[in-house]
Amino acid sequence: MLMRTDPFRELDRLTSQAFGTPARPAPMPIDAYRTGDHFVVEFDLPGVPTDSIDLTVERNVLTVHASRTRRDSDGNGHEMVVSERPFGTFSRQLFLGETLDTDAIKATYDDGVLRLEIPVAEQAKPRKVEVKAGASKHVIAA
Repeated sequence: MLMRTDPFRELDRLTSQAFGTPARPAPMPIDAYRTGDHFVVEFDLPGVPTDSIDLTVERNVLTVHASRTRRDSDGNGHEMVVSERPFGTFSRQLFLGETLDTDAIKATYDDGVLRLEIPVAEQAKPRKVEVKAGASKHVIAA
């Protein structure tokens, strides 16, 4: 059986996976951790202009979209020699637990890192419950 291969088609597929397209965005790396009463998520978006970042929360789904355009050759003497940094559309969705207060998310963008701080909801924080036993009272942590 004879099989034909198209190296340009494979290159196009790999390029779309790495750089992303509007129809299929490239993923963005994240770190996520809990510190005290906050859940922190940091997204790496180096070189992305702040006005291209779109952050939405619908129900408990957090969606981040961002885009970085390629610097093309222009009339100011710039001619691209090497272009290895990813460009295009980047997207990431996170499913947030019910224990987080999505109405109080704080977002900052500094040095190419989008940082989200999401507080733990009051109803999800540990609380003390008083237990009564006869005439004496004992406090037990819930």
